[in-house]
Order: sequence, then C-alpha cells, then structure tokens
Amino acid sequence: MLLGLSAVCLFSLTLPVTRLALESFHPVFIATGRALLATILASIYLLAGRHRLPTLQEFKYLLLVVMGVGIGFPVFTALAMQRVDASHGGVMLGIMPLITAACGALLFKERPTLGFWIMAFIGSTLVIIFSLLRGNGALHWADLSLLVAVVTGSIAYAVGGYLSKSLGGLQVISWALVMTSPLLIAPVLYFAPETWSSVTPSAWAGFLYAALISQFLGFLPWFRGLALGGIARVGQTQLVQPFITIIVSAWLLGEKVDLMTVAFALAVFGVVATGRAFNIQRKKM
Repeated sequence: MLLGLSAVCLFSLTLPVTRLALESFHPVFIATGRALLATILASIYLLAGRHRLPTLQEFKYLLLVVMGVGIGFPVFTALAMQRVDASHGGVMLGIMPLITAACGALLFKERPTLGFWIMAFIGSTLVIIFSLLRGNGALHWADLSLLVAVVTGSIAYAVGGYLSKSLGGLQVISWALVMTSPLLIAPVLYFAPETWSSVTPSAWAGFLYAALISQFLGFLPWFRGLALGGIARVGQTQLVQPFITIIVSAWLLGEKVDLMTVAFALAVFGVVATGRAFNIQRKKM
C-alpha cells in the first residue's frame, strides 16, 4: 500500500504538469514525446542490466501495457487538458481504481469481496458526481476523452502489476516503451514546435516531469506495489489521486479549491480507509 501510495503521489502531478507543457507544446507532441524520451532511459536500463527478453506470453501481455501507458493514457489525457482544468481531469481519473480492480478480477482471477466492490463503487460514484456538479450536470467531450484514458490506463495498470511478479516494475514499463517507440517517431517529428526557442521554461519543466516521472520512474513503486499487494487492493490508493491533483493544481496553476472539493475529498478518503478492511482473494497462478 505504501508503494502504491507513493506512486500515486508522483502520478498526481501528471495532469497539472501536462497543462504547463501545453503552454508551448502540441498535445500529441507531449503524449508521444514524453514516451519517446522515457524510452531512452528505458533502453539504458535494459542494456545496462542485461535483462532477459520477455517470454512469448509476457510479450502478449506487454501489448496491453503498450496500448495503455504508451499510447492511450498519455494521448487522451493531453487532449483533454486542452479543454478542462487539471483539477477537473483529476477527479475524472478517480474512477480508475474500480476499473483497475475489474481488470484484475477479469484477467487474473482476483476475487474482491462484495464489501470491497461496494466501497469501490461508492468511491467511484462520488468522483463522478463531483465531475457532474463541476460540469453543470453534463459530461463534455473532454470527459469522454478522459474516460478512454481511464479504461486503457486501467488495463495497463492491471496487466503491468501482474507482469511485475516475473519481470519487475521497471522492466515492464521499459519493455512497453521500447515496443511503443517505432510508433512514436513520426508524430513527434510532425507535431514538434517550429521554433524551440519559444518554448517556455515552465513548459519544459512540465514536459520533463511527464516524461521522466509520469512515464517511467513512477512505475517502479506502482507495479511493484500491485504485484505485492494485489491489483484490486493497491489500486484503491488511486482514489486519493484526484484530490492530490486538486491541491497541486491550486498551488501550481492557481486553480481554486472550494468547500465542496474538500467535502468530496474527505468522503473519498473515508471510502478508501473502509475498503482496505475487506479481503481480496488472490488465486495462485
């Protein structure tokens, strides 16, 4: 749980720093460029450590990780950040624990108890209600983009947590990035800034954080935590991510935090604490 929570704290800055990067970069460049830059670190790690190649079965699962953390999540979150605040996007990502738990149950035979599912459902419902209240009762196209990011990212999280048992967290994300890299070169070149001198320091800072931390180093504690504690249980730590994102957004971007935000934050923290009390049955594989 501590590993998962530390990773969530790192990932919570992803949307705010993406908005910073949007000051000077195209959203597609941010999404593909951050992955391509992270691939350099991933390649160094794999070569220096002389890590083994994935097995055929592991390779098949890695394709799902590629779909999520290599393409789906970064692309659709970057597109959404053009239209909504980082705090709004952070709340939408609050449904990821429920989807991640469902993916773990469907793919890897984890069996959360009924009480766990109830708590996960309540927590996810809370963040959806929060988003609807912020959007005056309607979901915008940016919300739909974020939902796509949630689904693809959750599948990748669940699969990555499973693969970490045999490959290790950094190997999972490293191999996924290396496999994704051939698809990234063309969009990076096409959507790159015409004049690099016009890129602001804050945009560079946001882009580098998204590439080095959100796209690579943050997955070390995350996938390791999922492997040790179970996809469903450790995935619940994501329920606090929207509210860490809100706090960071207020500090970094000047977005407002009102009483309703605080009330929903307290409610979700309570749900997470209750959800931890329920057992997760894990089938040995």
